[in-house]
Formats: sequence, structure tokens, C-alpha cells
Amino acid sequence: MITRPAAPAELLVPGLLVGGEWLDHGSGGEREHIDPSTGRVQQRFALAGPDDVDRAVTAARSALSDWRRWPVNQRRDVLNRLGQLIREHAEELAAINALEVGTPAALSYARYTSGPTFFEYYAGWLDKATGDSLRWPGMFDVTLLEPIGVVGAILTWNHPLANIQTTVAPALAAGCCVVIKPPEQAPFATLRFARLCDEAGLPPGVISVLPGGADVGEALVRHPGVDKIAFVGGTATGRRIQAAAAETLTPVLLELGGKSASIVFPDADVARACRFALLIAANTGQGCTIPTRMLVHETIYDEVLDRLATALSEVPVGDPFDPQVQMGPLIDAAARDRVLGIVARARENGDGRLVYGGAPLDRPGWFMQPTLFADVNPRSELAGEEIFGPVLSVMSFTDEEEAVRLANDNPYGLAGYVHTADINRAMRVASALDVGNVGINGAGAPAGAFAPFGGVKQSGYGKVGGRAGLHEFVRTKNVLLAIEE
Repeated sequence: MITRPAAPAELLVPGLLVGGEWLDHGSGGEREHIDPSTGRVQQRFALAGPDDVDRAVTAARSALSDWRRWPVNQRRDVLNRLGQLIREHAEELAAINALEVGTPAALSYARYTSGPTFFEYYAGWLDKATGDSLRWPGMFDVTLLEPIGVVGAILTWNHPLANIQTTVAPALAAGCCVVIKPPEQAPFATLRFARLCDEAGLPPGVISVLPGGADVGEALVRHPGVDKIAFVGGTATGRRIQAAAAETLTPVLLELGGKSASIVFPDADVARACRFALLIAANTGQGCTIPTRMLVHETIYDEVLDRLATALSEVPVGDPFDPQVQMGPLIDAAARDRVLGIVARARENGDGRLVYGGAPLDRPGWFMQPTLFADVNPRSELAGEEIFGPVLSVMSFTDEEEAVRLANDNPYGLAGYVHTADINRAMRVASALDVGNVGINGAGAPAGAFAPFGGVKQSGYGKVGGRAGLHEFVRTKNVLLAIEE
């Protein structure tokens, strides 16, 4: 069992890593970190500024020429060791995540130990990612896969270590160097990861970590020494990043928001579909693939609502170090106020019928009840916007065509879910959903390091995971050799 540390500040170690040098201050000042489950300050940490970005990118460019030429077996061994260290330190990393984000420690620990890390997976690709060779009359044609260069990774706070793995692991496997900007709300898991990189034997300058605000992100996007930006976060910020990167034609990988629909047909296993809907409580609804919309066939609509209301009322909410707790706090007071504001507007506007929850909890920290709305207006804010909180919107449909139309009538396209006993219907609907990922009968997204994951529409573009994730960080060079016949 992972217990709350007596001295959280000793676990939340601040700093900046710039070109292999650990610094205790940056050019962006300082910030207090508040424990979302208590509302109390638990650490102060330094913030980077634009000057630190320039130093980190310069160091990365200097390290790139050696790192990309490391023998494949040596780079593979370092990545494997890094993956093993993450698993060995899973309890510590889960505790850090609980302290800085409020995610139940038991859930984080299970996630970190349930399968191969992305670093171990991509280590396995190092001697298999090859180009092609073609023989033409009078010519031999070879394609080479080369690292794209220096990557600027701008990551969000909801799953810090997961976001690191999906972007940094394939970039390092490709031979790139990475400058990471962790979120100012939750920098500590990334900083601990960077110290594990040192322990694994990653050369100085291959990664830098710069906790900071929007000015650091903008400096990274606009820096002429950055060859690609990988961004995980909200759609509005993604648009600004794409616009800024367009000025220098810097390619961008965007993993953005979602408003995923879970479609429940009358032949579905209703109990399983309702258990799946409880993902709304996972990480307090602060996740882009969570099924926040539930489309239920009219013949089972009342049954599903009854089951959901009962199940949500029984979700244990509280201290993320309590092994029985399934839902912790929201990340900060502003996030809780924003979510409660959406709930209040929905009630005032008649956009849905509140069945359960919708109120803050009378305890320290940024807690609220898991919340269930029924009869939701498909054109409302409640149904259309990414709330990033524990709010589930349920609406009914009459037939398959209407279900698909309702699911697709949304600007996001990250994930969708189908519950049915009819495999033909499952595959037909999966094909019709305008999303990047589909889970059937309780399969979730993302699936793991081996599977490509990414969105369409306002959920971004590009892939993380699988071979496609590696190819995001390589470029193909064509080499033509004239030969005498």
C-alpha cells in the first residue's frame, strides 16, 4: 500500500535540467504548488523562462550529433534500463502523481506496472526500423530513416508520466534529443523522470526539463533550433501552437481534447456498459478519452440511468492515498469552479436533467461529486464541450443511424465506444464513427505502447504508440546510387 508521505516536499524535488546541468533556479521566477486534496501549499519550485529555452535547445543540438550515432545496441540498452527504472520506482512515481495531480495512487501504480513501458517497447524497434531498397535499371535506390532532430515536447498535467512515455520514448528511440516543458501545475513527476534518465545512462543534453508557463512553451515553439513540436493538451492551445509553428514551418504532433461517445445498444451487456461508464470518475474526469457522452437505446434507457445513478453514488471519493478511493480531487480551485459553473449553467438553461451529484464536497481540497445528467440536449455546452471533470451526459437514440449521427455530431474525434452483442453491428458502427480510436464492449483507449493512438477533427493529428508513433520522429532520406549494368 502506498501511504501519504510525512514530508511531501522531500518527494517533490524541484529544479531545472538544462543541457545536463541541474539548476535550482530559472529565469521565470518561482511558484507554489498546492496539494489538490488538501488545498495546502506543499512545495515551491523554480520556473524556467525563454532564456533557459535557448540554452536547452543549444545543448540539445550539440548532443544530437553524438546521440543519433550511438550504436543501436547501446541506445537500446539505455532505453530498456530507463523502462525498468520506471517500473522499479512505480510506487514513488505514483505517490508523486497523487501529491501533484490528486490521482489515486493505487490507480497510477497499476498503470505503471501493468505492462511494458513505452521505453522498453521502443527499445525493441531500434534494430527493426529500417528503410527500403529498390533495384532499378542502372540504379540502386535506398531509403534511410533518420532522426528528425530536436523535439520540443509540451505536456499537460493530467497524466504526466504517461504523456512523457508516449512522446519522449519514440523520440529517443529515433535518435532525437528532447526539450520537455512539463506543466507548471504538475512538474515533479517529469523532474523525477529526468533523474532516472541520468541513472539509466542517457548522455547530457539529450533531454532537458523546463517547468514553466506559456512564455516557455511559446519560446520553444518559435525557436529556430527545434525541428518538431509534440504537444499534449487542450484544443485551444493546440491551435495557437500550430499557428506559431506555421511561421517557421515546424511540423507539429497534436494530441488534443475529446468528447467521446459510448453507444449502448439494446443487446449490450448493460451491467458491463455501466461499469465502463464509471471511467467518468477515473482521474476525476480529467482525461481526453473518457466516455463523457453516453448514448443509450430508448428501450433500455431507464434501466441504464437507474444503474448509473446507483453506481456513481457508491464511488469512493477522497484522499488519493486511500487504497479504497476511486476518485480524487480536481487539479485546482479554478478547475473545480469551471466544472461547477458548467453544471450550474446546464441546470439554469434546462440543457439536461440532473440525476445525481453536481455539488462540491464539504472538505479541504478541490473535490466534487461525480455528476450524472439525463435527457441532455445534444446541441448544448454539456453535450458538446470537453468539460474535463466528472460529468456524464446521457441521451437516448432510437436506431443505429441516429446513434452514429449523434456520436459524430461533435467537433472532437478522439475516441468512441460501442456496446453490442452483434459483431456485425459493432464493426459497422466502428467504421462509421468519425474518430481515431474505437473500443468495443469495454475495450479502452489508448490500448498500450504497441497500438497507434491519435485523433481526428479538433482532437488533433499524428499518432503516438506503435510503429506509427516511431515514424512521427523520423524523416526519410532517399539515396540513389548509379551502377553500371
